[in-house]
Amino acid sequence: MIKKLLSCVEEYKKTTALSMFLVIFESFIEILIPTLMAIIIDEGISQGRTSVVWQLGVLLILLALLGLFIGALSGRYAAIASAGFAKNLRRTLFFNVQKFSFSNIDKFTAPSLITRMTTDVTNLQNAYQMLVRIMIKSPVQFSFAIIMSALINPNMVLIFIGIAPFLAGTLIFIGRKVHPIFERVFRSYDHLNNIVQENLHGIRVVKSYVRQAFEVQKFQNISQVVYKRFSKAEKLLAFNQPLMQSTAYICILLISWVGAHLIVGQTMSTGELSSLFVYTFQILISLNMFSMVFVMFLISRASAQRVVAVMEEESDLKNNDVALTTVVDGRVRFHHVFFQYPTALNHRVLKDISFSAETGEIIGIVGGTGSSKTTLVQLIPRLYDVTDGQVELAGRDVGDYDMDTLRQNVGVVLQNNVLFSGTIMENIRWGNPEATEQEVRNACIMAQADEFIQELPDGYQTYIEQGGSNVSGGQRQRLCIARALLKQPKILILDDSTSAVDTKTESKILEIFRTKLPYTTKFIVAQRITSVQDADKILVLDNGEITDIGTHHQLLQTSAIYQEIYEAQTKGFGEVDAK
Repeated sequence: MIKKLLSCVEEYKKTTALSMFLVIFESFIEILIPTLMAIIIDEGISQGRTSVVWQLGVLLILLALLGLFIGALSGRYAAIASAGFAKNLRRTLFFNVQKFSFSNIDKFTAPSLITRMTTDVTNLQNAYQMLVRIMIKSPVQFSFAIIMSALINPNMVLIFIGIAPFLAGTLIFIGRKVHPIFERVFRSYDHLNNIVQENLHGIRVVKSYVRQAFEVQKFQNISQVVYKRFSKAEKLLAFNQPLMQSTAYICILLISWVGAHLIVGQTMSTGELSSLFVYTFQILISLNMFSMVFVMFLISRASAQRVVAVMEEESDLKNNDVALTTVVDGRVRFHHVFFQYPTALNHRVLKDISFSAETGEIIGIVGGTGSSKTTLVQLIPRLYDVTDGQVELAGRDVGDYDMDTLRQNVGVVLQNNVLFSGTIMENIRWGNPEATEQEVRNACIMAQADEFIQELPDGYQTYIEQGGSNVSGGQRQRLCIARALLKQPKILILDDSTSAVDTKTESKILEIFRTKLPYTTKFIVAQRITSVQDADKILVLDNGEITDIGTHHQLLQTSAIYQEIYEAQTKGFGEVDAK
């Protein structure tokens, strides 16, 4: 785990090492100051030698200023290294997530991935900064102070040695109790983020159904869970600071008592006792710093495990050693395909799916809610891999193709019509970054989007807000279709992608598909029968199985499910939800 995390520090090794060196130098300077104080007291003040007081006093001030400067410089380098570490860590996580399949993302969930790349990385950044400075300074200062104390009076060291096992045992006990609590706290953060993300995504629905009070209560419930778990951890950690303070008071009391006897017995000078007090404070401060590192370690350990889990996760979709880089045509064949989601291993959502589509054909897919129509078409570009069976493209298993080649030849317009912040031109060029303005416009003309774009004040340079919130649902769908068409794919998949478009515009789009895309195989998942009635072949799905295959007229004669959908839509009962 540590090796994985340290791989993100590679370019900041010199900065880290320099910060550590400066910390050690700073600690060494701080150790010299009590010794100078002892000399000033014993040889200057006690003997009335003013020159010694002035000379060593100036040196003492210079050392203090030098220590302050070196400490600030060390802190600066530590901040640079920790910020760079966090930057590289986020970049590594984001890069790895980009390679994830849908199954990998389902495994972690999107809110959890967000928490890991933000809160958890920030925890590790803080821990790394403490590691570079405090974790180094604490043992170095402790060791120097112990050595100097032993040089003054070896018996004094026995006081620290006697207390150390008690401190260590208490910290270990707290650590074992607190670590699993923090693991549960971060899982609660994932749940909290999930609720926030869900609420913001569906805020219009929440307001239209006046569900604000319910959502607030749901948020308060999970917030209360986070509060209770975090409070439980903090109650245990609350013993940490009083423990250190109590130890400090005990040490000072014992040293004062022993030192007083030694001074009376003339075996220790006043200056030595004064410097011993300072060294005692330095030892206790170093222990206090160690306790801070200990707390941060408990928090960051849980975060580190969560972050490394993402770093070590490998996409379950991989290219073959010798992957095909050319798709010759748009023939598609499903051969006894079964599929189940990794999160529901005992439930097969697709069962024994077999059919074929020739190049240029239009394949309609209809069925009731939960019949897995979307899942079926997602197997073609390998957004998921089949559990059993085979999906072929141009006579070869889709797994034989290079992933980028496969997806470049499959244009997909999913149910959630996602647009990104940027201009219309930039959004559509996702389909082909090298496309000319005329090619972009041609794609928009085919998708029936050019007309409304031209009416916008800035035309194709109109800025789209995040998620396409400043365009209507129908406009968003047409822009997404144009983006897919710009790829000039061998396969075009429309997953309920014209549901927000009026029937007249939809019929124009479908007519263009038939006439302008003769060599592109089209898959249309639809709610409306009118969207698929002219398809060359229509698949009727029910509970993950193909119950019927045929043309519109054939299915009206042979398929009870198709007849039911058709009658519901033609007799005015409203459109059947066929998502």
